Amino acid sequence: MTVISTQRISAWPAVFSIAGGTFALVTSEFLPIGLLSHIADQFGVAAGQAGLLVTMPGIVAAIAAPICTIWARNMDRRLLLIGFTLLVLISNLIVASASSFEVAIIGRGLLGMSVGGFWTFAAAVGRKLVADRDGNRATSIIMAGISIGTVVGMPLGTALGNIMGWRLSFLAVALLCLLVAAAQTLLLPQILMDAGQTAKRLVETTRSRRLMLAFVATALTAAGHFAAYTYLEPHLVQNVRVDPTHLGLFLAIYGLFGIVGTFIGERLSHQTPRIGFMLVALVMAISITLTAFSGSSVPAEVLSVAIWGAAFGAVPVSVQIWTYASDPERFESSSAITVSVFQLALAAGSLGGGLVADAQGLIGAFLAGACLNLLAALLVAKSLFLSNISTKEI
Repeated sequence: MTVISTQRISAWPAVFSIAGGTFALVTSEFLPIGLLSHIADQFGVAAGQAGLLVTMPGIVAAIAAPICTIWARNMDRRLLLIGFTLLVLISNLIVASASSFEVAIIGRGLLGMSVGGFWTFAAAVGRKLVADRDGNRATSIIMAGISIGTVVGMPLGTALGNIMGWRLSFLAVALLCLLVAAAQTLLLPQILMDAGQTAKRLVETTRSRRLMLAFVATALTAAGHFAAYTYLEPHLVQNVRVDPTHLGLFLAIYGLFGIVGTFIGERLSHQTPRIGFMLVALVMAISITLTAFSGSSVPAEVLSVAIWGAAFGAVPVSVQIWTYASDPERFESSSAITVSVFQLALAAGSLGGGLVADAQGLIGAFLAGACLNLLAALLVAKSLFLSNISTKEI
């Protein structure tokens, strides 16, 4: 796949404008988590029903990602990224002004379309903006936007909701999207494709033996993470006895180390991406387990949450580097499939963790998440072992 850039604009500011898009996107995706009770009261729906505002974007994104990569074909990737950023803006405006819960759901569905599309193209475009030797660093910067947004979304939504009301929270993030879209308009060069993706090529990507393991390992790691992370707040309050007013500190620590972990993941995956991902999944399993059983010591809990944040921060960049190294020519289509896998795993992990938590308690949900990450690490280790045997036989 060839990318033709018809303008020469300073590459790194352009990369950071894409990172701004991932930050705004993921912040929007997680924004309702801290506002669900307020939204539920406003629309007169149950809290569980209001939770659809969180799950809807993921479901739509899982469907939209492969469709977007086929639909885009030869379109200018610059216009696509700006368009998807503006779609996030529109989504937040719809939710902010929604007269009914159904209208709010429609707005969140539009966000899901943007999540699927933006994630599909962001890393691939970032790599093409810089020299080949800087591709992994560009990917890390863009994925850092995801790490920040994942953690910032919930506390930001809660803080803004308490200060301004939940509708103004969505308006504030819409303004952020407007600023990001303006930056992308100024900084991104025109990026034209001389060959687009097709449905056949997408299907071939799903069948690629080099990529299949990456997709399965990603699904296990993401499901395991969200099986536990979804219930981190009640665990800290109920089991660790953390004062609710101090929860923001734990999330801030998690987020800070998540950003650091993004660049650690880049370094770990630089030489052998599979080894990098295996180590990340193993550390995830260990840190989630430590978080579950460090309740008697707040300092130990802080340390385990920090390690967990760093490990999960490394996941997106590790996956992107792995899939790119496995098949550079299929990077856009593999990114689309990764988005679908990740979003479905997010929903399945949160749901499964909830079922386990109801049956076995919060510790059970954490252990389930740790086991899924351990399984991912073992699968990758097995593939590395078999590859070494095959190499020695040759």
